[in-house]
Amino acid sequence: MKIHELAELLNQDLQCGGSPLFEMLSKFGKRAYFPSKGILGQSAEARGKEINATIGTALEDDGTPLCLECVTKTTNLPKNALLYSPSFGLKDLRERWLAMEMEKNPSLQGKSISLPVVTHALTHGLSVVGRLFLDSTDAVISPDLYWDNYELVFCEATGARLKTFPMFDEHGAFHVAEMEKLLLAPGDKKVLLLNFPNNPTGYTATETDAVKIRKTILKAARAGKRIVVFLDDAYFGLVYEQGVCKESLFASLCDLHRNVLAVKLDGATKEDYVWGVRVGFITFGAKGAKPAQYKALEQKAAGVVRGTISNPTNIGQKILLAAYTDPNYVSQKRTKFETLRKRYQKIRSIFAAHPEYSDSFRIMPFNSGYFMCVKPIGVTPEAVRQQLLAHYSTGVIVLSGLIRLAFSSVPFAKLEQLYANIHAAIQDLRAK
Repeated sequence: MKIHELAELLNQDLQCGGSPLFEMLSKFGKRAYFPSKGILGQSAEARGKEINATIGTALEDDGTPLCLECVTKTTNLPKNALLYSPSFGLKDLRERWLAMEMEKNPSLQGKSISLPVVTHALTHGLSVVGRLFLDSTDAVISPDLYWDNYELVFCEATGARLKTFPMFDEHGAFHVAEMEKLLLAPGDKKVLLLNFPNNPTGYTATETDAVKIRKTILKAARAGKRIVVFLDDAYFGLVYEQGVCKESLFASLCDLHRNVLAVKLDGATKEDYVWGVRVGFITFGAKGAKPAQYKALEQKAAGVVRGTISNPTNIGQKILLAAYTDPNYVSQKRTKFETLRKRYQKIRSIFAAHPEYSDSFRIMPFNSGYFMCVKPIGVTPEAVRQQLLAHYSTGVIVLSGLIRLAFSSVPFAKLEQLYANIHAAIQDLRAK
């Protein structure tokens, strides 16, 4: 298939100076472009003209959006919130999110990264980068404890496969040695997926883990591997213990080596407790990348957005912009964080007070996020799930051979009962 001239121009930028960025793209990624000379480009050229017959929206005679009053009365947002957003997302929000990323990750200061591209929340962002970087011949290297939606997003959609390694070693630390084996295995291109805080385990790399992860990726890059690192930061910021990374690994990988492209995938969904607003971001970082190369990656990402959902939600972006400029934003966010942290601490105290639970299940490492997992002893997780539903009015998730517990959605007062129910259900099954 002939590559569009706009894609060719972007590809030339990506190859400038012998950069490996172009070779990291999938076949589709190499063809991707933003249609800057089509309807969108011509509409941009007409902006501000006395008569503008380019835009596919409906306006009142006074130039304001032609909207139904029964719609506009439900929100305090201005009418223009009902108009289209650019496929890249609102410039003000992209710049605000970048500034917030710098604040939340101080070691990003002074480093060169792209302007974030807005997506329809983080899952859509994963889909966008999956299309840009994965061919059916590629493998996504991932810990064996992962969010099951990755199978749909990466495997079913692109034909790529997941190649997993044990997430934890015998000491309960992140299994860097097993990750290293896959990164150094034959093949020049590697795609690594890291999700911290992890779904399903609620584990975030410790500061010790992070140093080892960084050194291992650097070792593979120096060995000639071209490495794309997807950083699924959906639960970023929800860290409850000392010695655990409070910054995204993106901050230490975005300028690690010219053979490493770090791709940060994050958003407001969990960070700002707005699950239905559906606003996410993609940010790129690579050592030595030039502004034109970041622009090319942004345009390819926005081209995928344009070709799938046309543009991200304008209403969602407007809501967030209003929140981020609210003087109470920081204090309110801290209050919600404390709600989750107190539940985490309660779970720790429950385990300390009930050593008998160790006869029923093994506690998997956890220190952050929304979840924690237990591994039942002597019975299958699915049997426990069914027993809890049938006899204890309790619902849990079985995933990757574990029982995943979303303490984020369990009231503080019911946490004692949750673990008592699990213990009782396992004992019931073992008594049969």
